[in-house]
Amino acid sequence: MNRTSGSSSHTRQTSSRPQPSPRTSSFTPSLRRRNTSVSLPADPELACAEATAASADHVLHEEIAEIKRYEDFTTIDWVQDAAREQLRRRARRKERAGFWERENAHTGGGRGRGWVTWRGKIGEAYDAGQAWIVVTLVGAAIGLNAAVLNIVTEWLSDIKLGHCETAFYLNENFCCWGAESGCPEWKRWSGFAPINYLFYILFAALFSLTAATLVRSFAPYAAGSGISEIKCIIAGFVMKGYLGAWTLVIKSIGLPLSIASGLSVGKEGPSVHYAVCTGNVISRFFDKYRRNAAKTREILSASAAAGVGVAFGSPIGGVLFSLEEMSNYFPLKTMWRSYFCALVATAVLAAMNPFRTGQLVMFQVKYDRSWHFFEILFYLIIGVFGGLYGAFVIKWNLRVQAFRKKYLGQYAILEAVTLAVVTAIICYPNMFLRIDMTESMEILFLECEGDHDYDELCDRQNRWHMMFSLAIATVIRTLLVIISFGCKVPAGIFVPSMAIGASFGRMVGIFVQHLHESFPTSTFFSACEPDGPCITPGTYAFLGAAAALSGIMHITVSVVVIMFELTGALTYILPTMIVVGVTKAVGERFGHGGIADRTIWFNGYPFLDNKEEHTFGVPVSQVMASNIISLPASGLELRALERIINENQYQGYPIVEDSVSKTLIGYIGRTELRYAIDRAKRDQFAPGHAQCYFSSTDTGTSSRTPSSSMPPAVTFDTMSATSANLRIDLSKFIDPTPLTVHPRLPLETVMELFKKMGPRVILIEYRGRLTGLVTVKDCLKYQFKVEASENLNAGHAGGAEEREERVWRGIKGVAGWVDGGLNAVRRGLGMRGGDIRLVSPVSPVGVDGEEGLRDGEVELEDRGGGR
Repeated sequence: MNRTSGSSSHTRQTSSRPQPSPRTSSFTPSLRRRNTSVSLPADPELACAEATAASADHVLHEEIAEIKRYEDFTTIDWVQDAAREQLRRRARRKERAGFWERENAHTGGGRGRGWVTWRGKIGEAYDAGQAWIVVTLVGAAIGLNAAVLNIVTEWLSDIKLGHCETAFYLNENFCCWGAESGCPEWKRWSGFAPINYLFYILFAALFSLTAATLVRSFAPYAAGSGISEIKCIIAGFVMKGYLGAWTLVIKSIGLPLSIASGLSVGKEGPSVHYAVCTGNVISRFFDKYRRNAAKTREILSASAAAGVGVAFGSPIGGVLFSLEEMSNYFPLKTMWRSYFCALVATAVLAAMNPFRTGQLVMFQVKYDRSWHFFEILFYLIIGVFGGLYGAFVIKWNLRVQAFRKKYLGQYAILEAVTLAVVTAIICYPNMFLRIDMTESMEILFLECEGDHDYDELCDRQNRWHMMFSLAIATVIRTLLVIISFGCKVPAGIFVPSMAIGASFGRMVGIFVQHLHESFPTSTFFSACEPDGPCITPGTYAFLGAAAALSGIMHITVSVVVIMFELTGALTYILPTMIVVGVTKAVGERFGHGGIADRTIWFNGYPFLDNKEEHTFGVPVSQVMASNIISLPASGLELRALERIINENQYQGYPIVEDSVSKTLIGYIGRTELRYAIDRAKRDQFAPGHAQCYFSSTDTGTSSRTPSSSMPPAVTFDTMSATSANLRIDLSKFIDPTPLTVHPRLPLETVMELFKKMGPRVILIEYRGRLTGLVTVKDCLKYQFKVEASENLNAGHAGGAEEREERVWRGIKGVAGWVDGGLNAVRRGLGMRGGDIRLVSPVSPVGVDGEEGLRDGEVELEDRGGGR
């Protein structure tokens, strides 16, 4: 591998620099950070010239960066981005150096110099402190938004069951605040149970219809959880609009509606999305982040930590979640900023106190009894359940996603409303499914001691009925999560998974409690005290929630910390670690990566997971693209260069000495090349037969750039006399030090280079001769081909497609039957107008496959734009 500093291509233009002056006594060492590698030139005019040249160079690269930064569905070249940031810093240093020299010459080092120095120091301090200003604003905005959404979500969830007579805007908890026995202020919609059932279904349909319509009409990217896409964005994938202001607004409005509709979806995943949107929108107001992708990604990582922190009331867990799941690059300064952003967000949430309990989440509980070693056996069972649950849901949810993408893309709103109505019909009869999932977890986590007893959950005579109800709730909720997660409303999977785990864990806890009370003298229960309770079923629900969350996301450390911060149960750290460890081990037996990683794979995003280890045993030469278009360093006419660009959509072109020797000279990106050609045609009126040179050694005394130090601009009057000798020097726009490797380098090492350094392309050269190039997409294509050959069976795939087709025909038959019934009723009532149609007419799929992420396309394909 060969790579020099990314900024070396810019330093060669200032070949005659003055030697640094000797360090004087004023340069005493100090503990504060400062740039001591560059000292001030003695000549103010030379300093001014260097500052101007560096500033012009910086402006040129910033113009190109502004064009290419937001090209949709492209990846960021982190190596070039780092070099650009170094260029920005160097230009800023030189500009300051020239400025100080000019001011010193004008003021004579007197009083004016002191004022200028202080003004410069204030400017430097502001530039250095922008990061902390941004994370403070972002954290405060996230905390405020989370508090408002919590209040709105609770009210909308309770309004399906009844209303408060004293104040319609109060939910059930606030309406009954302080009530000792009963709550006459809270009224059901009717004293007749079927009417309440009907209101429950109608509200669910209304909420889901509103959420789906808002998403479809204003912000398709607001659908779903967003964690998969945010992982790709933080890694450098560009998705225009995914973190925009409209997405933030619609996500914030649609999230309470989708939760209150009763769909088996959660708010914690979408909380990460709207938090990262907040960080992106606020950081745009600061130049330091608007034009620098790497620094923007630091803010996005900090925002993701704050989003998890306010969702769970767990700031430290949020930081660890961002480290473990969201970011593939997490330096120490990013960790500190994530910590501070999560701290500010949770502090604002605590100050808002949305639940009026002094707690950050609804289901915060305390356990005053310790655990016993014989319970580890049952903890292992819960851990195994978590791993099996994650593997089962991931497998079947991806199949449902494939079915949804193939058949239901045109019926997004109808699908969401149908799911909400079916969920309401199924869930209302079960007391654990009827209420909000967060409230159900609060009930399941509680101990049986005291006045806490929801529908005789702790009644000894009612245990078998409770175990049966919890088992039914576990199975039904799991099936509903599989078909609901991924529909076109803001939807997460954290809380539904935790609710499923909590119901299973509480069922196991009740069973263990029954065993103990049935056999109190057994040796197995000898650790229990003879008089008094021994088993706490609420802790099993707590551990079940941790197991299900770990199983669906394949995360470990952050789950333990989140659950600890939720409950404050310090004594249950070890059981939680045991359960999560078993869940992780079982889940890894069925495949690597959680639901977010598998969704990235399913959507075909160019993302290399740094947690995966590959053993392909092949050199990079088997994966590289060998039939590539390269540009000669000299002699190429402008019109030929334009024809090459127009005939393909490759993202860049290697520069070689000539087409015979193929000696590699450098690499130029498509954006840079197009920018240079446009500048040459606009500023020089360059004709089509003008000669283009990519190496400065070939141009002699010709111009350096199309916009500077050229002979007088060619006009139409003098074109015939001067155009024959016109040369265009494009050497300033190329990267003379591209990342190159040997053809026999193992593919695994090349993938590590992509993960660690983040280049857009790696060139393959053998003894200086260009032999090919490789991109992230090439590596992923090979990886998917290997996985497909190992795991997929053609006959099985064909059987799955046939079953999907049968399911689709069944859905269309049911929809047609409902259509006919509704229209018959309408005609019987004598109503005029067209027939009611539940089945939408077939229409051509528009942008984003009707919703979101261009369902009709696979990002791993070239899509007309390759390298």
